[in-house]
Amino acid sequence: MDHSKTDVVVIYGGRSAEHEISCRSARFVLLNLDKTKYRVRAIGIDKDGSWWPQDVAALLATSTGPIPIHKSKQQLSVGDFGGDVASTVVFPVLHGTFGEDGTLQGLMELKEVAFVGPDTLGSAIGMDKVVAKKLAATAGVPVVPWRDLRSHQWSAQGVQICKEAVEALGLPLFVKPARLGSSVGVSKVTEAKELSQACERALAFDDRILIEKGLIVREIEVAALGGYEPSLSIPGEVVPHEDFYSYDAKYTSANGASIVIPAKLTPSQVAAAKELAGRVFEALELFGMARIDLFLEKSSGEFYFNEVNTIPGFTEISQYPLLWRESGIEANVLLSRLIDSAIARKNTRASLRRSR
Repeated sequence: MDHSKTDVVVIYGGRSAEHEISCRSARFVLLNLDKTKYRVRAIGIDKDGSWWPQDVAALLATSTGPIPIHKSKQQLSVGDFGGDVASTVVFPVLHGTFGEDGTLQGLMELKEVAFVGPDTLGSAIGMDKVVAKKLAATAGVPVVPWRDLRSHQWSAQGVQICKEAVEALGLPLFVKPARLGSSVGVSKVTEAKELSQACERALAFDDRILIEKGLIVREIEVAALGGYEPSLSIPGEVVPHEDFYSYDAKYTSANGASIVIPAKLTPSQVAAAKELAGRVFEALELFGMARIDLFLEKSSGEFYFNEVNTIPGFTEISQYPLLWRESGIEANVLLSRLIDSAIARKNTRASLRRSR
């Protein structure tokens, strides 16, 4: 065994509604990890939550698109990353619930294994759109007006909640699950009578949802890379060819949206976008990587914080790697820097005292 190489374990799949996207992202990561620096392994988590070791060469021999999860007799126990965890770095490519929300990160912290991306706290905050908005607003970051509700409120108060939301926020509205990404369960509401159905659709994916004021905006994104004080990419812009940047526009429609990098912004707008992204990164306790999504209101020229993705998409058309490529950092270097930040954090925490 070549002890000069670091063991990197890519974990993908998972139990969330974003399972397939994770399988697409994993292909990109596995293809672009520097094999001269890393011994690359993979673990696939199926939709039932079972962990399966994977043959990386066999995965990459498959056709393009989402890589499969091959099941074998060697099913792993949950949290078994294989090998010596002291010298292992986990690269989670699990989008959404049970992967991006702090649950897996907590497990890795308990196992004392280095891992890419924010820790348990930052992951949980970033995943919950309501909590993220509240913290961002507390830090003085402009956020789009919203209302939120939980499923237990819906049966008794749903009609009243919808009425109050329309009166307070106006139309159009966007209804979103609080803790999902990739526009899963998101609806645009243009008439008051549509709001109830949109809420019920979102509540099928999460027991907490938000109803957000619809603004006429440009969608601007900034990628962050590094520790707690990250480098920030040039901004990019998503130009949907539909009403909004839906799941289909992101992943299944060849003409769903255009990605413009760099975004057509003035120098002062570029500076404002990056400054706001940096403030969001700090306010939400993020680390290592994130894609910060902003709205630029067309009428006022004001930026608003939309959401963050703490494990952003890593497909061949995903904005996070594209933003860094156009900022001068190729995929293999990007992944190496993410791994370096994971190792640095582990070393810092290992030096802390555990007793008085």
